[in-house]
Amino acid sequence: MSGEIKYNLFINGTWRSGSTAADLALINPATEEDFGRVAAASASDLDEALRAAQDSYLGWSRRPAIQRGELLIRAARVLETKVEVAAAALSREQGKTLSEARSEYARAIETLEWNGSHAAELCAAIPLSEKRNIVPEPAGVVAAFTPWNYPAILNARKLSAALAAGCPVILKAAEETPSAGVYIVEALQEVGIPPGVVNLVFGNPPMISEHLLGSPAVRVLTFTGSTLVGKQLAKLAAENLQRCVLELGGHSPVVVFEDADISKAVSAISEYKFECAGQSCNAPSRILVARPIYQAFLAKLVEAAENIRVGAPDDSETKMGPMANVRRVAAMERLTRDAVDRGAKVETGGARLNQRGYYWAPTILTDVHPDARILHEEPFGPMLTVAPFDTIDEAIRAANTTEYGLASYFFSDSADVQKRMIGSLSAGAISVNYLRGVSADAPNAGINQSGYGYEGGVEGFRAFQNLKLVNVASPRLLDPGRQEVPR
Repeated sequence: MSGEIKYNLFINGTWRSGSTAADLALINPATEEDFGRVAAASASDLDEALRAAQDSYLGWSRRPAIQRGELLIRAARVLETKVEVAAAALSREQGKTLSEARSEYARAIETLEWNGSHAAELCAAIPLSEKRNIVPEPAGVVAAFTPWNYPAILNARKLSAALAAGCPVILKAAEETPSAGVYIVEALQEVGIPPGVVNLVFGNPPMISEHLLGSPAVRVLTFTGSTLVGKQLAKLAAENLQRCVLELGGHSPVVVFEDADISKAVSAISEYKFECAGQSCNAPSRILVARPIYQAFLAKLVEAAENIRVGAPDDSETKMGPMANVRRVAAMERLTRDAVDRGAKVETGGARLNQRGYYWAPTILTDVHPDARILHEEPFGPMLTVAPFDTIDEAIRAANTTEYGLASYFFSDSADVQKRMIGSLSAGAISVNYLRGVSADAPNAGINQSGYGYEGGVEGFRAFQNLKLVNVASPRLLDPGRQEVPR
């Protein structure tokens, strides 16, 4: 292909092609066209990245935290100047609308800024008493693995906390959406990140994960992706006792009580669900509605889904673009067929659109059998099930009937209902009367099969630190030059 796009590896401060592995193709999900190439790392490339990260550790970890933070803030300013071109590249690779891509980069910039501005505070000694302190220290080299659905925010989230804490990073970004990793690393390079502190690789995911986690030089694994892959990575990490932060799958319920404002609930659910064509682990997938308002709610939800304009992601009128790859289309077909075979009714959608690209119509299913795969497998697409309930106990049981525990949502203005639901829903995050993503200052974590460890906020920052307990014989500051802060 003449004039095609090519994204390279970044190892030890240099952009380069893979040394032996063949490049990978980039596919536009809106047109199904091959439009570029991504360099693939070989084992020797990974060995070089490991050496570079190890060699950079001492200098980077000893650089004052305030300077590390300032570098991240400067990188955020650089990235701001590139949002339009970066968002266009992300939209072309992933299929999300330009508006969604711009919003995602705004969150990525916010994340760089938050971690940069809090670096000095969170790296300072923590006094416990006159004779005891906790001294945070960088945990070591980090292996970070990010998915294709929200690559800008997830690359920024993993890079910024680890770098601010003083850890070099080897980032294995998604091969299907490589530009987000490239633009963020370019911004860090432009503001002077030392060679080896950040390394960016693409390639064969199983080979890369086995190679990186097979090295005792890696001390922390941070991964966002499916539960199946997360478990495989955790097994690899166990061999070298590498710390794991795993943000895995979700199958989030929304419970709508009789006192809820139906219009507001429908609007909030449909807007959040069909963003990024439903390809979000936090997106709602199972809607439970109080029986007295069930029919009215369902009618409004179907109307909202049918009014979503599905089309080219670079069209300003489009509200939902294509799915990211043909694998997700196949999953939608399989889940729909299974549900219908078991008696489910397709209220709207339920089929691939008859046009070029990986387009799937917003889909709502009712009368879904309890054994249908859609109720047990994360759909990760623009598909919702809707069912009525009669009592709060029934709603709680249905909401918690899943192996996942990432996010849950409910709508009610009753203080008693809110107290009961917050205490009963099994999830790492609960939202009341609205749905939204996770901000940079908040810890995000799943429970059960949705993973463990925190990303974001103070808790996410601490994932990349060892907290050294220091006892002293007489009261004194361990380092008078350091700012001490309360826990």
